[in-house]
Amino acid sequence: MKIVNGIDSSSLKRSVDAGTEEQRKIVKDIIANVKSEGDNALKEYTLKFDKANISNLRVSAEELEAAFKDIDKNMVAIIQEAAENIRAYHQNQLKSSWMITKEDGTILGQKITSLDSVGVYVPGGTAAYPSSVLMNVVPAQVAGVNRIVMVSPPNADGKLPSAVLVAAHIAGVKEIYKSGGAQAVAALAYGTETISSVDKIVGPGNIFVALAKREVYGDVDIDMIAGPSEIAVLADETANANEVAADLLSQAEHDTRASAVLVTTSRELAEQVSVEVEKQLSELPRRAIAEKSISDYGLIVLTETMDQAIESINAIAPEHLEIITENSFELLGRIKHAGAIFIGRYSSEPVGDYFAGTNHVLPTNGTARFSSPLNVDDFQKKSSIISYSEKAFEQNGHKIAALARLEGLEAHARAIEARHKNR
Repeated sequence: MKIVNGIDSSSLKRSVDAGTEEQRKIVKDIIANVKSEGDNALKEYTLKFDKANISNLRVSAEELEAAFKDIDKNMVAIIQEAAENIRAYHQNQLKSSWMITKEDGTILGQKITSLDSVGVYVPGGTAAYPSSVLMNVVPAQVAGVNRIVMVSPPNADGKLPSAVLVAAHIAGVKEIYKSGGAQAVAALAYGTETISSVDKIVGPGNIFVALAKREVYGDVDIDMIAGPSEIAVLADETANANEVAADLLSQAEHDTRASAVLVTTSRELAEQVSVEVEKQLSELPRRAIAEKSISDYGLIVLTETMDQAIESINAIAPEHLEIITENSFELLGRIKHAGAIFIGRYSSEPVGDYFAGTNHVLPTNGTARFSSPLNVDDFQKKSSIISYSEKAFEQNGHKIAALARLEGLEAHARAIEARHKNR
């Protein structure tokens, strides 16, 4: 890995893939076709893109039962425990509605209401992502969403991966459909004969899924348009070069555009990690992907002081941040921008990806400056409550009318004054 002194965070920015004009047109055409043709369009696109001839879009009880038989019982138990950890963590995020009464008798408050329905997109095809199921479904369930719908592209046999189905059942999903791509997003947004529309769509996908989510936003809500994954490691001379290198590669293997950065005050560690990354790369099954990622977006930043190192981290605003220093918790309060912060040697990034309970749906590409991980709040909405007292109205009515007229809204002012006339 390349070692540099100091950092210009702009050098690590990766442009968000907005797709080509041709891709955007394809997505718009798919959405229009699903709107007009419904289930038939979904089945045609599944045959075209996934090479699967689907008669029934909905996953059956028999398919779920077969999935559990296909997965080792120990793995089922692990998925179950991960789900429990994720549920316990997100339950701590729950907020309550509230009201306050002022001295003049006015009552103000906030009412929190769960979304009615949410669609969860789970990538599929040749890969299986049960963790993606849990991370998107469980917080929605904790938030109180009554209807959670899952869609995922089937393999050529017309089936979803057993691990995905097991995770969905453990998480409590009642509706699972064999459909992927932009067509599945369109179905969730606008509905078909089989799939009823939802209020929000969450979950990662390829460029066509991302473009479809952009296209339907406004008719439904979406979580985010996530970019390639990234990790930054803040370390001093106490860190283990072998472990740091392994953590950097854990993200590099995701995508050729993934970013892996070490920021350290130790030249010795920097040099050791650079050597260790090259050594470990040669042994990775996904070497080609990780090698390209490290070559294009991998970096070791050497700083003179820890203050400079922290400044660099805040400038990067990484999706994942590991702090592996002698006094890691002492640095925590100085970190302003990071999606998830992993503290200490044993808090390797995959711990949060899979099992600890925190959410792995995180802001990428510097958006941690203003965004948060997927959480319970994303599946709830808030309504303001106003019960203005007669006393407060008498004291403030003329002020409200004056503000309305300042903005040129006479009907607003008269709506206030009408109550004075009717007394």
